[in-house]
Amino acid sequence: MRGWMGKFRSLFLFGALTMLLTGCGIENISALKPKGYGSELLFDLMLISIAIMIFVFVIVMAIYAFVLLRYREKKGQEHIVPKQTEGNKALEVIWTVIPIILLLVLAIPTVQATFDLADQSTQGDEGVLTVDVTGNQYWWQFDYADQEISTSQEIYIPTNERVYLNMKASDVIHSFWVPAIAGKMDTIPGENMNTMYLEAYEEGVYEGFCAELCGPSHSLMYFKVIAVSPEEFDQWVEDMQNIDPEETATASEGQELFNNNCMSCHAIGGASAGVGPNLGNFANREKIAGILQPSKENLVDWIVHPDEIKPGNQMPAELVSEEDAAKIADYLLELDHSDVGNDLEMQSVEE
Repeated sequence: MRGWMGKFRSLFLFGALTMLLTGCGIENISALKPKGYGSELLFDLMLISIAIMIFVFVIVMAIYAFVLLRYREKKGQEHIVPKQTEGNKALEVIWTVIPIILLLVLAIPTVQATFDLADQSTQGDEGVLTVDVTGNQYWWQFDYADQEISTSQEIYIPTNERVYLNMKASDVIHSFWVPAIAGKMDTIPGENMNTMYLEAYEEGVYEGFCAELCGPSHSLMYFKVIAVSPEEFDQWVEDMQNIDPEETATASEGQELFNNNCMSCHAIGGASAGVGPNLGNFANREKIAGILQPSKENLVDWIVHPDEIKPGNQMPAELVSEEDAAKIADYLLELDHSDVGNDLEMQSVEE
């Protein structure tokens, strides 16, 4: 008796702890709190799957309990064998048909959602936003071709509008995933181009990840989707199209050092950088290199020792001295060309 009570208490505590942990997490990261069209479809499919699993579990456990009680061994009947039911056609038909029905209940909405999420019928229409996404070790590049804007690590989108993504990789396979608003999509090197779309219901900062093992810093390959109102998005586009580093930067010595040492890989403004991320609007970013808190000290550390922070990345270590890195940091931290989304990013940090 004591043994059963101990097992029951352990099971109860485990179940209570599991229920408690389901309430943990950050809202704009969880796939269980959908805030976009794609994530909502996937969440509905999860609910259907869970309902089917619970139904099957309850039925199986009910039959199991009935058999245990009805056919348990009784005193004086140790050698009695219950009537056997081998070859019962009715039972065989039932336990064959029921799983088929359950699979159909799950398969039909799954196929519908698959075609819905793959729908590209409005891509290319006037006013529909398309972004070219490139996965790199270990950062993301976003090119707004029609707007002639290139950014990295943060992609701005308008709310309640479909934004189509043309996706590829420059080196190895990566996987683009924003749990709160969309599913996953692989980015593949070469000529292969995968497509998907994002549609966020609410303004906010949504965390994104690489969901495919791609090297030693795979777990540090973060990015953010910043959803703003259509009016704010138009303002952001205008701000980014009119970036002029010569007019905004006062740290002229740091700018000169940046031009001499960093411009071969990076860019400032609308152009695509190529090897390294575009650093336009750098001061507005919530994180440095996707993982570090925005501070001059962290930025200097990243410039001088990038290999220690993100092992395997292509940025050369100790390219400049710490003194010169501090001057470059002063310059980069002045690149504040748009205030759009700043209040959302701050809210995300506080949460």
